[in-house]
Amino acid sequence: MAALNDLRNGLVIRLDDVVYTIVDFQPVKPGKGGAFTRTKIKRVADGAVLDRTFRANETIETVRLTDQEMQFLYSEGDMLWFMDNETFDQHALPKALIGDGVKYLKEGETITVKMDVDTPLAVELPTFVELKIVETDPGLRGDTVSGGSKTAKLETGAVVNVPLFVKNETVIKVDTRTGKYVERV
Repeated sequence: MAALNDLRNGLVIRLDDVVYTIVDFQPVKPGKGGAFTRTKIKRVADGAVLDRTFRANETIETVRLTDQEMQFLYSEGDMLWFMDNETFDQHALPKALIGDGVKYLKEGETITVKMDVDTPLAVELPTFVELKIVETDPGLRGDTVSGGSKTAKLETGAVVNVPLFVKNETVIKVDTRTGKYVERV
């Protein structure tokens, strides 16, 4: 349990059986009345940010999350199967836990899963992934009217915009946060 003066950025707390991390906090000590803290908290499961005010007499339950490195094995329906890199146990996680990042996962990719005891709460993909282009139109010389980019379909099914000079079977680096082309590998 944490008191009002224990709040800090990055602290992981549980409110109404939902896990949040504190993004920003501002202690307020008015001349009249009790002290309180205005906070911005981020829900770990889906990243939604909320404003919340804590009064001086409130106690807040803190949570200790652990990071587990897991390797992506395969997809089966709405579930994704991962192997724990330390114990070699296999775990099924719902696709909804990863969200749009699913389109950048390929077999053998290592991810970080934030765990609350044995319950997975969130998945962190690597910032950059290397994927092979399986389908793209050939670039035409001098065709820069369109801004110099074309669409390319990757081995995982994701579609990204790439420069005109990039060809089929080329391995490229993609930023998983924005879904944008970074460079050829």
